[in-house]
Amino acid sequence: MAISYSGLAAFHAVAEAQSFTGAAKTRHVSQPTLSAQVRGLEDAYGVRLFDRAGRQVKLTPLGQSLFVVTARLFAAEDEAESLLAGSRTLQRGHLRIAADSATHVMAALARMRERYPGLTFSLTIGNSSEVVDQIMDFAADVAITARANSDPRIHSVRLRSDDLVAFVSDQHELARHDQIPIEAFAGQDIVLRERGSITREVFENRLSAAGIKPANLLEVQSREAVREAVAFGFGIGVVFAAEFKPEAGLKRIIITGADFDVGEYIVCRAERQRLPLVRSFFEMVQDVIETR
Repeated sequence: MAISYSGLAAFHAVAEAQSFTGAAKTRHVSQPTLSAQVRGLEDAYGVRLFDRAGRQVKLTPLGQSLFVVTARLFAAEDEAESLLAGSRTLQRGHLRIAADSATHVMAALARMRERYPGLTFSLTIGNSSEVVDQIMDFAADVAITARANSDPRIHSVRLRSDDLVAFVSDQHELARHDQIPIEAFAGQDIVLRERGSITREVFENRLSAAGIKPANLLEVQSREAVREAVAFGFGIGVVFAAEFKPEAGLKRIIITGADFDVGEYIVCRAERQRLPLVRSFFEMVQDVIETR
């Protein structure tokens, strides 16, 4: 049985938008037409790809597996189209970016938007593991991450290095110091990101290597939450030096006695590195780094 391309395209649009209404607008078709295309695909194979509850739709387990396949399929289609059509000159196109920090991303996007006003962008912020997963799953075109990767399927360029630093509330006992040895963390309360964060991974590895055991660990889900928790006295926070923004009530402290240098990388799928849109973003980010 020849699979229906229109059915696959309709399914992918709904899975991406998580809505039949949104997908219909994206594909410039009526919602009944889109629904019929998805239903035709389901009926042809006797499967259910979405659980429908009113206006909300949710992928079934089979639908989730198919979405991984269609993401690769339509990413390849976009790649072929971009090589043959107007995005060669970057007159139009859409770039999906994933990053574990927006520090350098926004400056690069601002330059691209100024130079190529016909482009559009979407940006997802997550921890380092999530960012790499998005590249591997074709959910993002490019990414900036602090996680080094030796997977041959990924093209990676090292941008710069940065150091982890500690920061505390100005009421904390360590606030009087400009720098502290790693041993100072023994018996202290620590505030860190969730597992998957390269900040947490590097910091915990250095503590373990030095045989240092902190007291309590408060795990939070974002950098903003780390700052809030530290400001309210929940413990010592750890962040990359470039990400620390001076703020009343917080004191940055340099950590000595261990190597806290971590690289920052821009990555994409290896087969997509020659795409004009991807290549231009690599160049923009590298230029932003060099001029700062």
